[in-house]
Amino acid sequence: MGLTPERLDSVCVFCGSSDAADPGYLADAAVLGRALAQADLRLVYGGGGVGLMGACARAAHEAGGKVLGVIPDFLKERERRLDVVETITVSSMHERKQIMFDQSDAFVVLPGGVGTLEEIVELLSWRRLDLHGKPVVFHSPGGFWDPLFALFQHTVDHKLTPPAFMGSWRTVERIEEVVTTLRSYPRPGPDRDETVVKLA
Repeated sequence: MGLTPERLDSVCVFCGSSDAADPGYLADAAVLGRALAQADLRLVYGGGGVGLMGACARAAHEAGGKVLGVIPDFLKERERRLDVVETITVSSMHERKQIMFDQSDAFVVLPGGVGTLEEIVELLSWRRLDLHGKPVVFHSPGGFWDPLFALFQHTVDHKLTPPAFMGSWRTVERIEEVVTTLRSYPRPGPDRDETVVKLA
């Protein structure tokens, strides 16, 4: 299925932007940010300073990690753009997602709301269409994402999605397992041709 990057240098994190989120989710986001920095993995994220995404980015930055934020102009105030890290300002949500995809070798999904759902369903749809083979890891504390996985399985059961789709991601319950799980994905050999995909 699609090309898996030969190297793992940058990891995109999709997650919630609500400061009202469970404090445990916010703490886990910070743990992940520090872990990415310690693993010398650049964090690519939505550019805001609120919620889980702000906690993750600040922790990565404070731990000496590289961080790239991508935020639409109309969300700079609402999501409180984090100016202490490198941030690209774009004009649309689609441009934001395209840049985040292009700049990332893998994806991590933390708890989030409807915006996170929109991002990950598109990402997994692209994978279903063989447009990429980049690793995708869900952090699902206490089974947070189980209802989504059940919905995916429901579409499989009704023969609307191929069964192989259910192998498009891996899931961990402990935040400490995320980086190890990302690194455990098989990588293509050096003789594998590179493919650049522009997603419409």
